[in-house]
Amino acid sequence: MSERSTLPAEADTLMFQEARQTADVVAAQFSRNEAVIRTLAQQLRNDPPPFVATCARGSSDHAATYAKYLFETQLGIVTASASPSVGSVYEAKQQLKDALYLVISQSGKSPDLLRNAAAAAEAGARVVAIVNAEDSPLAALADTVIPLHAGPERSVAATKSYLGSLAAILQLAAHWKNQPPLLQALPQLPDALRAAWQSDWSSLTDGLADAHNLFVLGRGLGLAAAQEAALKFKETCGLHAEAYSSAEVKHGPMALVGPGFPVLCFAQPDETEAGTLALAREFRGRGAQVWVSSEHGDLPLAPAPNPACAPLLTIQSFYRAINALALRRGHNPDVPPHLNKITETV
Repeated sequence: MSERSTLPAEADTLMFQEARQTADVVAAQFSRNEAVIRTLAQQLRNDPPPFVATCARGSSDHAATYAKYLFETQLGIVTASASPSVGSVYEAKQQLKDALYLVISQSGKSPDLLRNAAAAAEAGARVVAIVNAEDSPLAALADTVIPLHAGPERSVAATKSYLGSLAAILQLAAHWKNQPPLLQALPQLPDALRAAWQSDWSSLTDGLADAHNLFVLGRGLGLAAAQEAALKFKETCGLHAEAYSSAEVKHGPMALVGPGFPVLCFAQPDETEAGTLALAREFRGRGAQVWVSSEHGDLPLAPAPNPACAPLLTIQSFYRAINALALRRGHNPDVPPHLNKITETV
C-alpha cells in the first residue's frame, strides 16, 4: 500500500480539527483571562515598563513578531526580541530592570526559555508567560501567567495554540491601551475567525501542488503571518518557503523573482497595504505566479473588526489551505518527518 493511499481525509487530520476549534478557543480565552489581563494592564499603565522584551522559539517567536508591531504601533513602546542563546548558552546577563519580559511557549518546558525567564526575573524584569500548559515550569517562574486555554494539541504543527498566542497578545494590548477601537474588536474576533475558516483558498492549494519553493510576503502587523506560513510550508508540505517583509524583499531577494516563481502576499489592511499590492503587481509583471490575500484579492480575507485582527484571520484561512496542500503533495500534516511536538533546546 502506498503512503499516499494511507493519508487521512482532509477533514480527518488533527491539524484540520484543531485549527477549526480556534474561534471557540479564542472566545473562551478572552472570557477566562479577562480578570488577569485587566489587572496586568492596569499595573502596566500605572507603572509603564521602559521597554518590552520577548523570548520565544518557532511559531511562538512569530507570535512575538506580532507583539512587536502591535505594542509599538498601538502603545508606542519599543519591543525587542531577546535571543534565547544569550541567556542560556552564553549566560550573558542583560540589563532588564523594570522591563516587561514576555515569554511565549506552548509547553513551557524548553530549558533555554526557562533559563532566560529566571535570569530576567533576577535582573528585575516583570516576567509574563503566555503558555498553554498552566502547570508548566515556565508558569511557575512567571509573575503573571496568561493561559492560552487551547486544550490538548496533538498535531505537531501548531495551529490553535499559535492563534491563541496572538489573541492573548491582542487582548493584552487592547486593555493596556484601554481605548474603544481595540477593545470593541475583541468580542467580534471569534465570529470573524469562523468566517475566515470558510474562505476559499483552493487556488493556492491547486497552484502550489508541484512547487519547489516560494516567497511569503507581509509587512508590519502582517509579517508574523508570513513567518508562520513559511514555517508551515516547510514542516507540513516539504516545501521550501522564505518569509520576508514586502519592503525587505527588495534588498536582494527579489532578484530571484522571475517567470513562474511563486509568491504569496499577505496584504495587511492598514498603511502597509498599498505597498504590498504594488509589489504584487510588479511581480506579476515579471511573470511570477502571485497570490494575494486581501479583502479584494484572489485569496479572500474575511472582514476584520480592526486591522490588528487581520493577521489572525489570514492565518486561519491559511491553515485550512495548507492542510489540504500537504495532503495533495502526499504528506500527513500531523506527523512531519524528524519533528516532535515538544522541542526542548538549550
